[in-house]
Amino acid sequence: MPGHTLVITREHFATLEDVPSELLAPFFGVVQRISKVFGPALGAEGTLVAINTRVSQSVPHVHAHVVPRRKGDRLFSTGAPPMLWIRRGYKEGEAEAIAAKIRDALAV
Repeated sequence: MPGHTLVITREHFATLEDVPSELLAPFFGVVQRISKVFGPALGAEGTLVAINTRVSQSVPHVHAHVVPRRKGDRLFSTGAPPMLWIRRGYKEGEAEAIAAKIRDALAV
């Protein structure tokens, strides 16, 4: 489902383990806010929140993936392992329109 959002820290921390404990609540507070607006903004039924630490962490800066979900959305491959996250591109103007919906929902 379109709307995959990354939440990052302003200050550089390579991994989740490096984030000082006093910054975890504000960081995950933003993750929670994004997750909550996916329903009203995008019609999501739920969310996936994922954080890679070192393995599969393609950017060495802590970040959380917040992905809107719907039952049967086929976000992951089926069949034999390994399970793969199926990525898709956006049509022209689609990403901007979705971002505007998320921003509008956050402003309420």
